[in-house]
Amino acid sequence: MLKQFFIICSGADTDILKNSANGEQNKYAGIGATVFFTAVMAFIASSYALFTVFDNLFAAIGFGLVWGLLIFNLDRFIVSTIKKRDTILDEILQASPRLILAVIIAVVISKPLELKIFEKEINQVLLEQKNELTLANQDQIALQFNPKTEALEQDITAFQSEIATKETEVNALYSTYITEAEGTSGTNKLGKGPVYKEKREKHDAALADLKLLKETNTAKIATTETAIAKLKTDYDTQVATTQPIIDGFDGLMARVNALNTLPWLPSFFIFLLFLAIETSPIFAKLLSPKGEYDFKLEDQETAIKSLVDQKVQERKLALKADFAINNKVYTAIAEEDELYAYKRKKARELMQLQADAFYNGQKKLL
Repeated sequence: MLKQFFIICSGADTDILKNSANGEQNKYAGIGATVFFTAVMAFIASSYALFTVFDNLFAAIGFGLVWGLLIFNLDRFIVSTIKKRDTILDEILQASPRLILAVIIAVVISKPLELKIFEKEINQVLLEQKNELTLANQDQIALQFNPKTEALEQDITAFQSEIATKETEVNALYSTYITEAEGTSGTNKLGKGPVYKEKREKHDAALADLKLLKETNTAKIATTETAIAKLKTDYDTQVATTQPIIDGFDGLMARVNALNTLPWLPSFFIFLLFLAIETSPIFAKLLSPKGEYDFKLEDQETAIKSLVDQKVQERKLALKADFAINNKVYTAIAEEDELYAYKRKKARELMQLQADAFYNGQKKLL
């Protein structure tokens, strides 16, 4: 039963093989098994590839089944249409389009399986790419916020510098009126005289200005720091919002590109393996000599062709004979006087009617 199933998969004529030798049946059963298992591998490969796209097991299996059946039908068609010819050159010319199609199918089947076989290596490459993308994304987002943040930090530095300058001025005034009181500078008189009071009032006024400046600039610094904190929050929010896009950077195209960054030799050998599997039925037919099945198939096809050619030739001869008979019949009729007189009478009547009609038409115009 299994052997019969594989023979059906090979696309061979089961009626002819049923009466052929056991070796012929085994040959086509082997070809059919190759076609069947190639379709199974195509189903597995496409299901995995589609799972990476849809992330849904049932959808991947459904589409993978359709793809496997399509590959099975194509392979069965390719194998069944290759027939043994009289010369090897004719067979090669016949098989060349099928070989090109087989190469395309081998590429389509092998690539998803390569993705699965080298999954760990591909994940490592994708991780490195994601890290690079994360850093690049952070840098790009930072370009939107850094200028504003730096400008606000410069404003805080300016506010603090203004307070420090005012404190230096107040400290200088304090030192001035203290040394005046001690008599070590200014008038060099010990005691709190008019000059001391003037310097003390100037210091007190500057101290009051310093206090007001501290209150004002402290409020400004707090507002500026709040703005900086908001910018940092917005930056973190934008980074967190865009990060899932980078984390999801593991689709089919990303994996194929990551696979291309790996050493090419292992992938190439896997492709060669599937190419050998895909083309093996074709080469098996090309390299094997004409067998019992091929002779029977050729006999059946030539018998039908001979029958059709015979029927076409018979129709041509019948048509040619019919033309000859018709020519003789009409030639004999043309020589009869009675038919000549009758046609002459009718022609005369027709010409009279035409003349009358022309006359009546002209008369109406006048």
